[in-house]
Amino acid sequence: MFSTASNAQPNFGAFAGMKPQLVTLDELFASTPRETLDIGEGLFWQGDRAQHIFEITEGVLRIFKIIGDGRRVITGFLYAGDMVGLSLKDVYLYSAEAVTAVKVRRLTRKAFQDAIENSPELRPQLFSLMCDEMAAAQEQMVLLSRKSAEERLCSFFLMIGRRHAGGQVPRMVELAMSRQDIADYLGLTIETVSRTITKLIQRGIITPNGRHAFDVTKPGKLLALCGDGDSYEELGGSGVKTRQAVWPN
Repeated sequence: MFSTASNAQPNFGAFAGMKPQLVTLDELFASTPRETLDIGEGLFWQGDRAQHIFEITEGVLRIFKIIGDGRRVITGFLYAGDMVGLSLKDVYLYSAEAVTAVKVRRLTRKAFQDAIENSPELRPQLFSLMCDEMAAAQEQMVLLSRKSAEERLCSFFLMIGRRHAGGQVPRMVELAMSRQDIADYLGLTIETVSRTITKLIQRGIITPNGRHAFDVTKPGKLLALCGDGDSYEELGGSGVKTRQAVWPN
């Protein structure tokens, strides 16, 4: 299994004594080698020492916790360009596992912190990521506490679809994750997820497109069923409410 005890030893010396300069978080990771996870492999596990921060360059990760009764609760899905492991604790508070084949780059926490401290340009970028994470956590709380099964699933389809549609209400939704993953994210059973998908298909709101995708045949109706009070017409069909990442809480 993939673990933080990798033999890869990227050169972090370039960040030592870094003078303030224009640099992006992507550039920060660019000099480190890419590492690969196969489907189902773990990047790190809940309770492991939080020694590294990772940037995903390819594929999809699921972020989850195991609660007291042994159940898995998925708190987010991360994609290429997202970062994971930004923990302020000494241990990771969740586990990260590959949904698809995944490639990542890693930095030690110290190298990352040194770079942030020495480059003012990086600080607002990090702050923006943390704000995205907080917003996503709050949105999931509303999703789980206030919405029906249908509203949860439609909101999830819209959220995932917008990632690939430039923030607009999508015409197609590609799902890398399984229905069990979706159920564990939405706080539903797999039977409820499957039954709700079937109802949306029967009502002509979505249409299967291969094994892992759906065409959104009635995007306005999908938006209305999210239960947020948004109107497809008022948004001009663009669905401007969006987020760059599905972050863990």
